Amino acid sequence: MTIFRVDFGSEMGMGHLMRSLVYAKRFDDVIYVSKSDKKEFVPYKLVTIESEENFFDQVEKLHPAQVVIDNYNFTLEDEKKFKKRFPHIKLSVFDDDYREHFCDEIINHNLSADKNRYPNPDIVTIIPPLIREEFHKEKAIQREKIYDLFVAMGGSDTANLNIPILKTLPSSLKVALISTSSNAHLQELKNYVRDKTNIALHIDSKEIAKLMNQSRLAIVTPSVIVHEVLFMEMPFIAIKTADNQDDIYAFLKQKGFNVFEQYSQKEIKEEICKLLS
Repeated sequence: MTIFRVDFGSEMGMGHLMRSLVYAKRFDDVIYVSKSDKKEFVPYKLVTIESEENFFDQVEKLHPAQVVIDNYNFTLEDEKKFKKRFPHIKLSVFDDDYREHFCDEIINHNLSADKNRYPNPDIVTIIPPLIREEFHKEKAIQREKIYDLFVAMGGSDTANLNIPILKTLPSSLKVALISTSSNAHLQELKNYVRDKTNIALHIDSKEIAKLMNQSRLAIVTPSVIVHEVLFMEMPFIAIKTADNQDDIYAFLKQKGFNVFEQYSQKEIKEEICKLLS
């Protein structure tokens, strides 16, 4: 059995959960342990905890062969405590920030991954970007472009950029706006789009790949979702909203993609007009 230790929600966002769910398909028997209790987002048994000590108690109880961490709040000290208490359990840690670790395996799935940037490259496993199965199926389908823009600033929109972006857009543009019930600003967003007939708000959608395929241009963050946009070979604008996006932001910028280090109404509006013209 394999335990996935992943937090998600309005403060942390949903990216860690989304990529870990793709990776979890490699294992036969999976249990998730999280500080979130939103079971509707996890197609596995979900155990909710309040602290890492609670987590260690669950590990003691469940006796997994492997633990996979996808959680930046699980620190180096936590890893040391884990390996001291459970030396026989394989500890794998997702990391794309090139941090110091005390584990058996570091996993990086970013296009920009470079194992030699880690202090301990010998334990690094570089894997291809974790693309959900729905995207592999959808890519083979040709759909009518019924939306001009696909806007997804993270399921939780931690930077609260959805409304500022929408305010830059003319009403002539059709928009597929993606969010989740973990978005702390969701009610404000619902109120804003209520009388905007050109904006379709999709909450907790199971058809992200289809909506992307039905759109001409994507506005996203340089995070997990940008791998999916690239896989779909879709033009996009990426706006950095968190420090853990620095590496993929730098990679995309170096490759000449349309990326912005921060939100700028004027620059984003100009770029949208240029790409949709």
